[in-house]
Amino acid sequence: MLIGVAVPVPGLGLLTYSVPDEVAPPPKGARVSVPLGTRTVVGVVAVLDAAAPADATKLRPISSIIDATPFLPSTVVDVAMWTGDYYAAGPGEALTMTLPPAARRGESDAFRMITVASNVAASNVQRSEVRGAKQKAALEILRERGTLDLRTLDGLGISRATMQSLERAGLVRLTEEIAERDPFIGAAGEDRWAVGQAPELDRALTAEQTDAFAKLAAWSEERRFRGVLLQGVTGSGKTELYLQLARRVISHGRRVLMLVPEIALTPAVAGTFRARFGERVAIQHSGLASGERHDQWHRIRRGQIDIVVGTRSAVFAPLESVGLIVVDEEHDGSYKQDESPRYNGRDVAAVRAQKEGALIVFGTATPSMETAVNAETGRYEKLRLTRRIFDRPMAAVRVVDMRTEYAEFGADVILSRTLIEALTDRLAKKEQSVVLLNRRGFSTVVFCRQCGTSADCPHCSVTLTYHRASKRVRCHYCNYAASLPKVCAACGGEFIEQSGFGTEQLEHVLRERFPEARVARVDRDTIRKKGAIAAVLKDVSAGKIDILIGTQMIAKGHDFPEVTLVGVVSADVGLGLADFRASERTFQLLTQVVGRAGRGDKPGEALIQTIHPDHYSIRAAAGQDYDTFYKQEREFRERMLYPPMVAMISLVIKNRSADAAMRDGADLARRIRARLPDGKVLGPAPAPIAKIKDEHRVHLFLKGKHRTAMRMAVLAALADRPEIRRRVTVDVDPVNVL
Repeated sequence: MLIGVAVPVPGLGLLTYSVPDEVAPPPKGARVSVPLGTRTVVGVVAVLDAAAPADATKLRPISSIIDATPFLPSTVVDVAMWTGDYYAAGPGEALTMTLPPAARRGESDAFRMITVASNVAASNVQRSEVRGAKQKAALEILRERGTLDLRTLDGLGISRATMQSLERAGLVRLTEEIAERDPFIGAAGEDRWAVGQAPELDRALTAEQTDAFAKLAAWSEERRFRGVLLQGVTGSGKTELYLQLARRVISHGRRVLMLVPEIALTPAVAGTFRARFGERVAIQHSGLASGERHDQWHRIRRGQIDIVVGTRSAVFAPLESVGLIVVDEEHDGSYKQDESPRYNGRDVAAVRAQKEGALIVFGTATPSMETAVNAETGRYEKLRLTRRIFDRPMAAVRVVDMRTEYAEFGADVILSRTLIEALTDRLAKKEQSVVLLNRRGFSTVVFCRQCGTSADCPHCSVTLTYHRASKRVRCHYCNYAASLPKVCAACGGEFIEQSGFGTEQLEHVLRERFPEARVARVDRDTIRKKGAIAAVLKDVSAGKIDILIGTQMIAKGHDFPEVTLVGVVSADVGLGLADFRASERTFQLLTQVVGRAGRGDKPGEALIQTIHPDHYSIRAAAGQDYDTFYKQEREFRERMLYPPMVAMISLVIKNRSADAAMRDGADLARRIRARLPDGKVLGPAPAPIAKIKDEHRVHLFLKGKHRTAMRMAVLAALADRPEIRRRVTVDVDPVNVL
């Protein structure tokens, strides 16, 4: 028998291997050990009864079968294969991505922990049987605590060898058992995400929710693919619909995938589902400790889980019989992976729903252009929630023209008078505020006042950002860091200045202005420590924070009932980017963050500071007017032939030499044009960020109506130039074109 095996090699297609006649063939989705060149690797069986290759003399047999039963569900294998093909990555990369790290090495499905227990009473221990301080210390600890695992003892400085010596002496017994690490429970046994509370009851639905639920429930019972855009204003109760729909689907014997765009949203969403459904909820995201993620994955695989909550990678969770997939905040760019395979979790989720015969719900207040067009053209159903729960009013929004502030007080103003007054008022009333600035760091530019030279990254075409807490300048692309320069590298001048500002400086300004306020900041610099984001969100919910500062990760999905004010600093920070999605991102971010205000009993207000008060994305966001924004943005995309009106593929050609990168780009463009007479090939041209990590970057863009033909033309051109394949990034349906 011949089988097609996906091996963990980028860009490599399925490899055909033979299974010896005397060996029972492995099933689809099983792991096998196979020879590859001079080494042996772990692959996944993707095709049974594969066709014989042209040169059958080179056919090699598998080395061994690791799994007698499918390790991955057949549906997950099919979805991963589709992903590898569609995103031009190859099946090996895609299928490998679906496995936890230990499984990629062929290890067993469970973590086995060695536990140690005292074997005799203290009075029976003879001094001569115990040698050395370590053995005595180990016995003392065991008498106090009863049972411990070897890793805990190792952390106390007591080795496995010590315990094995005590076991030979008959003083302890070592037991091997399966141990599952629970990400919901902290090291001290505390509930991390509101775990342990009694399961909540389903809440009464509004009239709008009731109508939407009736349709969603009926569609879920059809047991066939159906896509639905659930467009609900912020605070309209989309999450409650997800919860009640999940209960209905589970009651009919099927399971649920709940996707969120960012790790920052996972604690709130997972905690909510855990409170409603108990222990049959698992989480999957890269922020978990490797052991926790491993154990959660295997609980899912063993069928012990009904609901999986996770970020984009959770779309490949080994969940059987999926009946509902929810893609919350479906518009968010975080669903797109920026390394190979460069898949979009939202779109892969739609493919999985098709293969599962499941209902998929795309939930958002600000639909992506792609999903909105799919709903407009009838590919997806569309449901709208236009009112907040309890008929709470939307936040009152004011746009602050910062040009007036700069004219009166200078260009260094961060907080307008209007925002300062509003924050002062909220503090006096003991109400909470959120202030958004979608740029981290203290100062965005460090420069010499004498010659004007800025401190640039030596490896990337960007300026270095100053981080005051660490007293270092840092590149946000390659992570290069150095001490804040004292003299100019160009002229030796000693007048080093800073300009621009990020969340770190905003926090400093707010603490100085409001010393009595309890201020917290959420950005990539402050949430590196495990559990940091959950801790801050808990403090906000508990009323321990007066002003929460953050980047876009605080703008979406969070429910803060006591927040009555939202301030947006530099609302137009993204409008100047050389990206056709800049207006869409700006509108979505502003609309989402404005929606954090007034979600409780008290009315909310939002202040948007900008130097472009008349830009259509800012005007529409201030009016919470999606329809007007969509109409204008769609007209722009149609005129300029941008997605979703056409398909797009982005190629980035990298080389240590700028000239060589441009030559390679020109050659690829010529080869692609020859194979794609009906398509449009733009470039080559230097990328907006012309150098990252010492590699010069050149862009090519393909536009057209036939995505498959475009992809095939790209792959064929690259096959002609295999020596540059690893230096070319192929991004199908790009979200970021910088």
